[in-house]
Amino acid sequence: MPYVKEMGFSHIELLPVEEHPFDGSWGYQVTGYYAPTSRYGTPAMFKEFIDTCHQNGIGVILDWVPAHFPKDEFGLGRFDGTALYEHQDPRRGEHLQWGTYIFNYGRKEVSNFLIANALFWLDEYHIDGLRVDAVASMLYLDFCKNDGEWAANEYGGRENLEAVEFIKHMNSIVSKRLPGTMMIAEESTSWEGVTKSADDNGLGFTMKWNMGWMNDFLFYIKKDPIYRKYHHNNLTFGMAYNYSENFVLVLSHDEVVHEKSAMIGKMPGDLWQKYANLRLSYGFMYGHPGKKLLFMGGEFAQFNEWSESRSLDWHLLRYKDHQQMQQYMKDLNHFYLSESAFWQQDYDPHGFTWIECDDAESSVVSFIRRSQDKELYFICNFTPETYEDFRIGVPFAGTYKEVFNSDAEKYGGSGVVNKKAAVSEKMPWNHYQNSIRVKVPPLGMVVLERKVTEEAKAEKKPAKKTEKKKA
Repeated sequence: MPYVKEMGFSHIELLPVEEHPFDGSWGYQVTGYYAPTSRYGTPAMFKEFIDTCHQNGIGVILDWVPAHFPKDEFGLGRFDGTALYEHQDPRRGEHLQWGTYIFNYGRKEVSNFLIANALFWLDEYHIDGLRVDAVASMLYLDFCKNDGEWAANEYGGRENLEAVEFIKHMNSIVSKRLPGTMMIAEESTSWEGVTKSADDNGLGFTMKWNMGWMNDFLFYIKKDPIYRKYHHNNLTFGMAYNYSENFVLVLSHDEVVHEKSAMIGKMPGDLWQKYANLRLSYGFMYGHPGKKLLFMGGEFAQFNEWSESRSLDWHLLRYKDHQQMQQYMKDLNHFYLSESAFWQQDYDPHGFTWIECDDAESSVVSFIRRSQDKELYFICNFTPETYEDFRIGVPFAGTYKEVFNSDAEKYGGSGVVNKKAAVSEKMPWNHYQNSIRVKVPPLGMVVLERKVTEEAKAEKKPAKKTEKKKA
């Protein structure tokens, strides 16, 4: 807990701690829906763990799996010898690729069992939110199935209408009984209205994992910088649909296993470029609208893929490169927490504006993040070129000071920083009437802040009221 707090993370998300028989499932094949796994202690110890998190100001999100369950005889499968919790018809009742059963959401006893289970973890253990696993597999009857392996709904469609009704009902009950609870969907398709309220014909989730952004960004960042200009749209496309849902940007466990490589291993170039690319990746992610999720080990650039059978490679922190990466993430987290422009208007179009998003040739993007009373200016350079005199447009005349730079020497960068503030010039650029010139580091991110003069502050203050003279 001291580590999480010191690093500046606001929440931790736990892979499923509900009892499960097979370590290699990572908890995603649950047999004991009402039991914290005995691997780590007793229910009382789990409560103490959650309480300690809260005392340290750390929220706790729990992965929860209502999409399927394993066939172990001591679990829910064929509980009384019949298909009690699952469908009798295997076309509706089984996930062939996982070897598991699908809940029969149309049975009130089953939906009540699951809704009560969600409330149990939230109420009994004071969990702050549930990340609902594999929502897409619940919504579509043909999920990962071939023709002949699934049965259509009553209207001949592929939507699982019973599962949709269950999800809406569950989220409605949770929001009414435990307001403020986060209900987060891992939903990988373009299903409309995942984070709209059930009353507005949505599914009622609070947030949705942005799998599209994750896939596009990782595809882009893995490219050698010389080829990135041909895939520039993968970097910027996420903003085209950003306000369709309340998104969480994720770099999760699924991306650092099964020979996909750890985050640092995905980065192209020599060792210096790998670290620079990784700092840039995290910086761009934090600047992009949406809440943020990073898998453990990524903050200090673990090279090995994650495995449930061993600890993280904490021994790497004996080496300077990993220490500098960890320091970078610590500073980035605390910078994020201290600046409301990062997060206050994530889901409001006013909170983000592109300055330049079409400069594919240079592979540089720039944008503004806003809160109600603050603006931050981001410049991200996805090439190893250094720009000593890079011009960007700004909406206001004034002085712009660098407040964060991923290329600082203390992070292992080359030290291309802006020691002096940039003064705007009356030169139109990027559809603005004013512009500034700044240094942009190789494979680096620069964040600027406009310095507001005392005269400008005085202009914003309301005029003092004067008494009217009596007639």
